[in-house]
Amino acid sequence: MPVIDYKCENCGSGMVFDSQTGMLTCKSCGRQDNIQQMNDPIRQNVAFERETVEYHCKSCGAVLITEPATSATVCSFCGSAVVLADRLSGRKAPALVLPFAISKEEAMRAFRKWCKNGRLTPAGFMTANRVKSITGMYVPFWLYDLNNHVEAHGHGTRVRVYTQGDYQYTETKHYEIYRKMRLNYVGVPIDAAEKMNDELMDRLEPFPYQRLQTFKTPYLAGYLAEKYSYDEHQLLPRAKHKVSPYIESSLRATVGSYTTMSFASKDIHTEMRRANYALLPVWVVHYDYNKQEHTFAMNGQTGKVVGKPPISKGKVVAWFAGIFGISLIGMKLISLAMGGDFL
Repeated sequence: MPVIDYKCENCGSGMVFDSQTGMLTCKSCGRQDNIQQMNDPIRQNVAFERETVEYHCKSCGAVLITEPATSATVCSFCGSAVVLADRLSGRKAPALVLPFAISKEEAMRAFRKWCKNGRLTPAGFMTANRVKSITGMYVPFWLYDLNNHVEAHGHGTRVRVYTQGDYQYTETKHYEIYRKMRLNYVGVPIDAAEKMNDELMDRLEPFPYQRLQTFKTPYLAGYLAEKYSYDEHQLLPRAKHKVSPYIESSLRATVGSYTTMSFASKDIHTEMRRANYALLPVWVVHYDYNKQEHTFAMNGQTGKVVGKPPISKGKVVAWFAGIFGISLIGMKLISLAMGGDFL
């Protein structure tokens, strides 16, 4: 079955993508190859559309057992980085990839620093090595270009209060509001992996999309990669929902200053101009604490960490007690300033 691995031409060791240099690198002898100048075997051979049942590591011959969505992995027996070519060909082939810019060591340091900054996390949360695993993974995303045609009817009022003689008057003017707009959004990201938590992936944004590269398989060497579980048409409703608040904000920004304003009807027609299949870098951290596993994610380009760390009940009580104490002292000082007793 079609399996791709990268061997060093100097020493024969396995090569992996180095996030620091952006090169395909041999950890044994230090050889580095420029990925952009390499031929991609997937683009040279398109005969990978058939379904496969079994893969074999080219280095040791071991059978590779993977989940159906996995497209790049590491051999459990010899540690070689392998790419499952048939899962990245044809319509399964990504158009773009955002390479990792943060190494595993940097990711661990950043994660530990982030955890220690938690004001309400337990004191022992980072006192021991509780990291169960940290995995560099390319997560499949659809990047949508959406054209939105918006037509809205509404009603607004402007209220003026003035005094004339002995009387106070309230003047209310009514306005019919009509807006017709075209709003285009480019590169709206929606993660397409069934196993990834959508909320975590949304919170990892933004990714520096200006650093996207044309997809080549060497970028995956040494990392895990998933292929999409849902195509661009299945996830289009999520993309529409994601841009909806921005459409609403843009629409209201055109209205101007009214005392009251509401839209009676809004007609929003969204067209998908294009959806690019891209792989984005994510470090996934599984952390054991108090007999429970917590999952965190880190943007592999920016280092942004998201997740829900455990909360210390003692710190929460102390925090609320501190707020209450400060408020009580403030009230006493105000009372004293107004001539009352400071009790």
